[in-house]
Amino acid sequence: MMVQHSGQVSALEVSASAIVPTLSPAGSLGFDDFTNLTPLVKEELRFAIQNKRQFHRMSSTLDTVTVSDGPVETSMLKTEFSPEEDERKKRRRERNKIAAAKCRNKKKEKTECLQKESEKLETINAELKAQIEELKNEKQHLIYMLNLHRPTCIVRAQNGRTPEDERNLFIQQIKEGTLQG
Repeated sequence: MMVQHSGQVSALEVSASAIVPTLSPAGSLGFDDFTNLTPLVKEELRFAIQNKRQFHRMSSTLDTVTVSDGPVETSMLKTEFSPEEDERKKRRRERNKIAAAKCRNKKKEKTECLQKESEKLETINAELKAQIEELKNEKQHLIYMLNLHRPTCIVRAQNGRTPEDERNLFIQQIKEGTLQG
């Protein structure tokens, strides 16, 4: 539908010479003028001609058309569905509801499982950290004991015996069963 305000020229009334200024004046267009046009200009001309034809058809059936400045509202008629379609929609909604509930339950179970696994791993981590601390303390204690024993090892080494010699002698005495105190 074409709306025309008084005092304004519509796009349909624009001549080909106004659209394409390089053409000769209106009424003196020849075949050669149209062969040099770009496809875009040709398309615009086709569109203008179609609109002009439509406008003339409508103007013969409608004398005037008024348009309000407010928004144009179109009412959509709600189509009535047959009882079969309604029943089908109800069943589909019900199946969808059940599927959604299953999905939510699976997600909840998976979340709970991951939460339990996380707690279990945190417990194991805490136990391992405690074990690390215990081993560090034991290492420090053994280093302390070794440092206390070191002066005696130096004295033995000065006598010509090394700790390895002492150990080998100890092992030999164990094998012979003659361990002396």
